[in-house]
This record gives sequence, C-alpha cells and structure tokens, in this order.
Amino acid sequence: MKNKIYAVGLGPGSPALLSPRAEEVLRKCDTIAGYGTYLRQIPHLMENKRIIASGMRQELDRCRAALEAAVNGASVAVVSSGDPGIYGMAGLLMELSQSDPFHEVEVEVIPGITAASAAAALVGAPLMCDFAVISLSDLLADRTTILKRLTAAAEADFVTALYNPGSSRRRDLLEQAVALFRRTHDDSLPVAVVHDVARPQQRFTLCRIADFPFAEVDMTTILIIGCSRTVIRNGKMFTLRGYQEKYGGFAN
Repeated sequence: MKNKIYAVGLGPGSPALLSPRAEEVLRKCDTIAGYGTYLRQIPHLMENKRIIASGMRQELDRCRAALEAAVNGASVAVVSSGDPGIYGMAGLLMELSQSDPFHEVEVEVIPGITAASAAAALVGAPLMCDFAVISLSDLLADRTTILKRLTAAAEADFVTALYNPGSSRRRDLLEQAVALFRRTHDDSLPVAVVHDVARPQQRFTLCRIADFPFAEVDMTTILIIGCSRTVIRNGKMFTLRGYQEKYGGFAN
C-alpha cells in the first residue's frame, strides 16, 4: 500500500472557514509542513507534531522534506492558504511524487475556500457568470504570458479575479492590467479591492475602474474586476446572470 501525503487547504484565514475534513486530517497527521505565515493560522492544530516550516520561495525544499517524511512512514499534511490546487502545493507534490524516491507516495487533495470565493462573498456576488482567475506574480510566469492572459480575459468580457496584484517592487503589471481593462470596457467598470479577506482586519473598497486606488494595493489584496453585466448597488457588487430577462422580465 502506498504511503499517503495530504495537500490541505486552510481557506482564506478564518478558522470558521476551515473545512471539517481539513481539520480532521490535520488532527490525525503527525507531521505538518507549510509556509510559516500559514502555519500561524492553525496553532491549535500543531501541538505535539513535527513541523516542517520554511519561507517564501522555498516551496520545492519544503515539499521534498514533506515527501521524505511520508516515505519514512510519517502521516504528513502540507498546508496551503485557500485551496491547495489553486496556486497551492498540490500540483508540486504531485509533480515530485512521479519520480524516485517518492513514486510510492499517494497525494490526496483536501480542498479549501479560495480567496476569490471568500472575497466575492464579502462584497456581494460578482462571480455569477463565467470568470477568470489570474495571478500577477511574475515569479513563475513571464510578463508576456500574464499580459496575454489579461488581454484574453478582458476581451472575452470575463469577470476577473487578480491574485498577487502588487508588491513593493512590482507595480507596473497592475497598472498595465487596469489600463487594459479600461481600454476594453469603459470607465464605469466595477472593481472590488479586498484586503485581508476572512481575517480580523478585513476591509474592501468598491469603485469604478477609473477611480482605481493603486496606493491601497499590497500583497494581502485580491481584486475582482467586473464585466459588462456587473453592477454596484446598495453597497454590494454583483453580476447579473440573466434570470429576470429569461424568466420574469428585467427589473432596473
């Protein structure tokens, strides 16, 4: 029988949004691996366990160490924020497990609520129609590819959630993204700027893309850019799916 390792999604940050299945797995595992910031979300689940912690950009070493522990008989969970299969560690674990000495390790993915879903729920219901999720981080994707994806999403009129929209060293991709959506749509296109979603300090701004608050964006921000059917009404942002037109007439 293969050894097993779990790729566990912690959700966006609040313990209330950690799934019962994720909590069950974390409690039964004797080893937990993860980025230090994410491990601090679950102190109550780390007592009397071996912890494999490392910093940003050390994902490869962390996953290898976790797989080595699994090969040696440990019950291991590798945690990611949000969902482990959306910009998380699930794919890397599966990639590494295809070759020696890890090919006998089975990877099971435990899903979590991703930031786009949590942010959408906080501001209303903007993801009601087809949508795209794009990361503006250029660590693993080149800028030409990112801009190509942004262009395709804008021209196809997708609602678009942007992960990793900006940092202290990286602002120009965000500026190009906003300019691109302004050219493709008009200045009234709705945008949600969400900070620290599902954490005690969470807050959000709803605005027109013409009034985009660049200074507010940091690494804990997620953006949701609407489409031609997205509206902001009574402090909520939502996208019209078309139910009233099809079944009951449209009410302004």
